[in-house]
Formats: sequence, structure tokens, C-alpha cells
Amino acid sequence: MKAFLALFRIDMKLALRERSLIFFGYMFPLLFFFGFAEFLHADRGGAINYVVSMVLTMGILGNGLWGAGMRAVQEREANILRRFKVTPITPTPILLASMFTGWLLYLPAVALILVLSRTMYGMAPVAHPLSLFLMVSLGVMAFRSIGLIVASVVNTMQETNIAVQLIYMPMMFLSGATIPITVLPPAVQTFSQFLPASYLVTGFQGVFLRGETLAQNWAPALAMLVTIATGTFISTQLFRWEKGEKTRKSAKLWLLAVMAPFLAMGAWQIHSNEQVGRALALNRDLQRADTILFRGVRIFTGDGTTIESGGVLVRNGKIDVVYEGATPDPASLKAEVVEGAGKTLLPGLVDAHVHLGAPGGIGESAEAFNAQLNVPRELAAYLYSGVTAVRSVGDPLDALLAARSETVSGRRLGAELFLCGPMFTAPEGHGTEFIKMAPEFVRPMLTAQLVQTPKSAEEARAQVRDLKAAGVDGIKIILEAGWGTMTFPRMDIAIARAAAEEARAAKLPVAIHTGDWRDVADALDLGASSIEHGSSREPIPDALLARMAAGKVMFDPALSVWEGYRDAGRGKTDLLNRSLAQQVGPAALIASTKKLLKPGRTALTDESLKLAQSNLARAWRAGVPLVTGTDSGNVLLLHGPAVHREMQLWVEAGVPAAAALQAATGNAAKLVGGNGRLGCIAKGCDASLLLVDGNPLQDISATERISLVVFKGERIRRGTLLEQSSLGRQ
Repeated sequence: MKAFLALFRIDMKLALRERSLIFFGYMFPLLFFFGFAEFLHADRGGAINYVVSMVLTMGILGNGLWGAGMRAVQEREANILRRFKVTPITPTPILLASMFTGWLLYLPAVALILVLSRTMYGMAPVAHPLSLFLMVSLGVMAFRSIGLIVASVVNTMQETNIAVQLIYMPMMFLSGATIPITVLPPAVQTFSQFLPASYLVTGFQGVFLRGETLAQNWAPALAMLVTIATGTFISTQLFRWEKGEKTRKSAKLWLLAVMAPFLAMGAWQIHSNEQVGRALALNRDLQRADTILFRGVRIFTGDGTTIESGGVLVRNGKIDVVYEGATPDPASLKAEVVEGAGKTLLPGLVDAHVHLGAPGGIGESAEAFNAQLNVPRELAAYLYSGVTAVRSVGDPLDALLAARSETVSGRRLGAELFLCGPMFTAPEGHGTEFIKMAPEFVRPMLTAQLVQTPKSAEEARAQVRDLKAAGVDGIKIILEAGWGTMTFPRMDIAIARAAAEEARAAKLPVAIHTGDWRDVADALDLGASSIEHGSSREPIPDALLARMAAGKVMFDPALSVWEGYRDAGRGKTDLLNRSLAQQVGPAALIASTKKLLKPGRTALTDESLKLAQSNLARAWRAGVPLVTGTDSGNVLLLHGPAVHREMQLWVEAGVPAAAALQAATGNAAKLVGGNGRLGCIAKGCDASLLLVDGNPLQDISATERISLVVFKGERIRRGTLLEQSSLGRQ
């Protein structure tokens, strides 16, 4: 210990005398800090977190590879180490003193960067300072141990410079330290998973962006600990006192040994892809931390209120301030400006009734019906269309849970997903016919994932409990018994009641699919949260509409599906020619649908659609709370754009545009479970917004003229959204 302390004091004195230390240890990182901070407009949002993570990583790389590696070789060539050879000192205290000297000298640079970030760019305080300190310490020690290995195996300063450059440059530019991993080609992303610096970058970003602890980054922390121990041990074994001493060429392979923990982690990451996914999620957090000011814009708040000219300030993914009239100077808010003259700002739209497991068209291959492949793209298509949240009401459960996990984490970009299903129905009841259309080998899976057909009240209760445990957001019950010549067994009311009661006990909303006014009456008796479809065969009695209004039972007429079935029966594909449908629909699916769709018999006519519209208009006049759902996934209803057509059908039915817009924002958000967070423009709401050209309150079709989509504070690049989703890269 005495030898270590003595060498530590000597190392500190020598280091402090070096002018290069002041430049490379303090001035050089500051140059990068201010340069990148100004270039990335770090004062406008979360970019400062990225800048700090980048500068700290660069500093650690320089401290370890250049500081430890180069200095050790310099001391050997200057015969400084030779003088210690005649003393009773082993290599261990010399190496440890070098590591701790570099660590102690780097800490002031870290403190300086953090102070400047806080005072000049408004970075939030670190949630877990101890975790940051430990992560910095482990990083410095690990990379100094790598630097010491380099110093042990090279023979000259020239060799050292080459070896350090070969390690330093890839880590600088391919690990995410300077260029985000998310913009690199897939092959480079794979290579980056073998680089120690990539784990340091994501660790720092996790600390700054998500307030993570060292425990949440245990794998990279463990790898760095192993690297420190391995590197220190190998350095002592290969230590050379004099420049004349030669080392075997094979000794250079020891560098691979110190990198072994990261080689093992990289091999695992190729299998799991977890590190790239984590980098995607952290990059998403970074983009959602921007500060944006919409000004001079018409604002529809989602609760029926309209501000004719005002502004909205978005900060860190949330709505921070809503202004009526003039807004403050953007410079004082440190915000990026979006000019809204002639435009209308709405909450992101909500489609409360979709089937993501169905493509919305007729495909010619099995891939067209592969939910695991299609659902991520479909959620992206909704976001492209300004729909920031959807509720699935009957889809393969596992595929939907996986897709929701990916979007919630930020690894994939798509509309927020709420699950209301699988569908409770009678054996052979409505909903099971779709399973019969599938290939025989997948029918057992679909039966387990798509529908629940309980044969007793207790079985129904147990199934609801299981779905609650799985993480669904609601329960769907089908009372529909068919129409025309297409009839189905109707679910036993006692079993349906048991499912509904268990759902309410679990605080899960109950959506009930109805086909006529008798189904509506039973649904109200069961305690439905929402009536899906209502009736397209007969008027809903005024007494039932009054009950719905009094009980605040929401009504989702889903007019789009009636229009789609009507057109499909005629072989008419005009819905696929609408602009948004052409933009988001897979071209192959649109082409095959047009090719394969033939006129056929259907019980749905113009009169059916008009009757459904009449029931909707009467429900609105009766004060029934309304929500928009489209039943997208059914034929001619491609995922994404149908909610815009739904609102147009409402206005054609006599419902005011303002009521249709409220149904598609505030009301639908409340139904799916996002009340107070989604479907609103008010302080504290998620910054999930739709900016459109024109005034949809006067011309409802203006909602299709999309100028900008913002999702949780992130400005969506619609031009590449669908392509990136198909590739699985955001």
C-alpha cells in the first residue's frame, strides 16, 4: 500500500505538470461539448442529454486509450520505468497508481460538464448521481485497463499510435458516441454490439434520459468489472521495464482476452438484438424531449372547445402551456417554432374499433395474413394517418401483446395500442367464422388467441381473470346473431353476464357487439361500457337511446364497415383509391384486392347504411356519448385512414363536425383508457397531435390534409415511417 500511495503521489505531480493534460483532459472535451451543444440546439430539449453522454464517452475513451496507453509507453521509452526496476516495487502498484490517477483527474472534467449542462442548457438534475459516479468510474478503469494492455504489447510509440487508433476510431464513430447507432446500416449496428463503448453510451443515456440506476445496467457494468480485473492482471504479466525488452508477437492476442466480455455480449446481442433495441428506445426518448411551439393556429382541444387563434408549447413529450391569442417570443421559450396560420391543431385521433389481425384486403399469399409481420406496419400506418391510438377488439393475443410491448418501449414507432379481446362469443358464434377461413394448421392457435367460447358462467369468469393477468385493457362480448341468411348461435345471456360482471370487478370496460335493438337492450342490462355497431337492420328505440344517454354508455356505430361491406358486395373498390389509402396501403394488397374482389350477394345495402346513419344521428340528438370506430381490417378498410372517412359519414348523417371530432379525440380516448392523457390539448396531456391544413369544423375532409403528426412530443417523419416499420428499424 505504501508503494502504491507513493507512486500515486508521483503520478499526480507528473500528470499535473503536463500541459497536454489540461488540453486533452479539459479543453478538448469542452470544445466538443460547446460545438455539439450549439449544433444540436441543446437548449431546446433533450439534446443536451445526448451531448453529455457523447462527451463523457469521448473523454473516457481518450483518458483510457491515449492517457494510460500512450503515457505508459512514453515512460518506458524515457527510461523512467527502468529506474523503478532496481527498487523492491512490483508492476502492480505502478499500474494501479496509473489507473487511479487517470480516474481522479477525470472526475473534475465530469463535474464541469454537468455544471455547464445544468446552468447553460437547462439539463434536468441526474436522478441517481451515485449510479452516474459508479458508471463513470467503471468506464474510466475499464478503458485504462485496455490502454495498459496496449502499452504492454506494443514496442514503440509509433506502434502505440497505430494500435490506439485502430481501437479508438471505431469506438468513436460506430458505437453511438458521436453518430447515433439508429442511423447506421444494419451490418454496422451488428458490429457495434461488440464495442465496449456502445454499452457505455447507452448506459449514460439511460441515466440521463430515463433516470436509470447502475443495477438496471448490470450487464455492461459486470462486463466492465471483468475487463478491469482481466486487464490489470494481464498487464502485470506482460509488464516491461525497459524499451529494449521485447514481447512475443503472440502476446498481442492478450488484447482479445481483455475484450472477451464484450465479445461474448456481442455474440448474445446478435441473437437477442436487445442492445440495438435499447439504442432505438433511447433515441426515441431523445426525440420526444424536444421543445416545440405551435403558434397562430386554430386549436380544437378535444372536449368541444375551439380556440380560433392561439399557441401550444410542447416540452418533454407533454403539453406544457396552451395560449389563447399571441404567444411569447420563441427565443425566450427556447423552442422550435411551427407556424400554424391557416391550419388547425387537433389531438391525435383515436380509432376505438379495429382488427389488426386482418389486413383490410384480399391477399394472394399467407404473409398478407401474418399478424406478427403485419401489426407493426399497421400501427405505423395509423400514426402516418394521424391516428395516435387504436383499440383492438379481437385479434391474436400474443402477437398484439408483443407489438404493444415494442411500441411502449419505443423500439418501434406506431400508434398506441389498447387491447379489448379476445372476443367472448358462443361456440360457432359470430367471430368464429374468420377462423374457418384460415388454413387448418393454424386454426387451433387462432381459436385459443382470437375467441373465448366459455360453456359456463364460472369458465367465463376464469377466462376474464386470465385476460386481466395477461394485460388486456378491456373485454369484448358478442351478442350479434347474424343477418339475412348468415346467422350464428347467440351467446347465452347468463354466461355473458358472468363475463361482464367479472370484467367490471377487474375494472375492465366492457364493449358489446350488437346487431339489432334487442341486442342493445341486453347489452345495457349487462352493464356495457360501449355499444359496438348498434343496429343497421332496424331503428334503435328512443327509450334505449335515453338509457344510453343517462348511463353515459358510449356508442360506436362503425359506419365505415357497413359502407365497406356494401361496396364489397358490388365489387366496387373506390375506398382503396382514396388518397390516404393509396399512401399507406401495401401496393400488393391493394392490387390483389382489386383483382380478386368480385360482386356477390350481400344483405348490406344503401338502406342498411342509411339506417345506421339515422340511428347515429338520433343517438347524437338524444345526448348519447359518441366514439369513432371503423372495424378496420375488414374488406376495403385498410388500417390507418378509415377514421377520416368515418367522420365524413357522420357529417353526412347530420352530426355536426365538432361532435364528430370530439368523438374521435376526447370521447374515444376516455373509452380506451387514455382519459386526461390522450385526446386532449391541455396542460399535462401527452403531446400526441395532428396538424391539418384548413378548418375541419367547416370541412370535415380537412382532417385528411395532414401537415404534421406529433407523437408524444416527437415530430414524425412520415415520409420514411412505413418503410422503416417494415424493416423493423426506426
